[in-house]
Amino acid sequence: MEVNAVPSIKKIGIIADTHDRLELIDEAVRALNSEGVDVVLHAGDYVSPFSVLRFRPLRAKLIGVFGNNDGDQNLLRKRFEEIGAEIHGRFAEIDVGSLKIALLHGEEEKLLRALINSNYYDAVVYGHTHRVENTRFGKTLVINPGEACGYLSGHATIAILNIEEMRAEIISLKSTSS
Repeated sequence: MEVNAVPSIKKIGIIADTHDRLELIDEAVRALNSEGVDVVLHAGDYVSPFSVLRFRPLRAKLIGVFGNNDGDQNLLRKRFEEIGAEIHGRFAEIDVGSLKIALLHGEEEKLLRALINSNYYDAVVYGHTHRVENTRFGKTLVINPGEACGYLSGHATIAILNIEEMRAEIISLKSTSS
């Protein structure tokens, strides 16, 4: 998957584990729009297909993969299509200019570690653990934005990847209804 169709990508929004938490999906969309991201990568666990529709106001291209808690994958694909977004299976390789990004949910830890340790990707983006990770292994930047739903940790977070600096920033979400 190449996202070179978006001219001069500078910022990538990263989100995972939204788990039907609609008010925080809305807050994430507002934050991503405010940050002016060019593309948003979702590392899975939307859970119900109806929650995908909350990404409709997103002004950036949305690319996602399935997580282990995602229900009706056929209907999820349909909802993604309805909002003009893309969903891949369990893995997507995304080319942004000369950068290669691996996107997966991350529940298969051996596969995740193999991708990270391969040093093939400039960035590996995953979710599943509901814990923030923003580290570097060799040339590979490893990013888990934490959980957008805030269910397990009590902290709802997303990440913004600055492509020029190859640096990710974790952003806390604060829902007005929580």
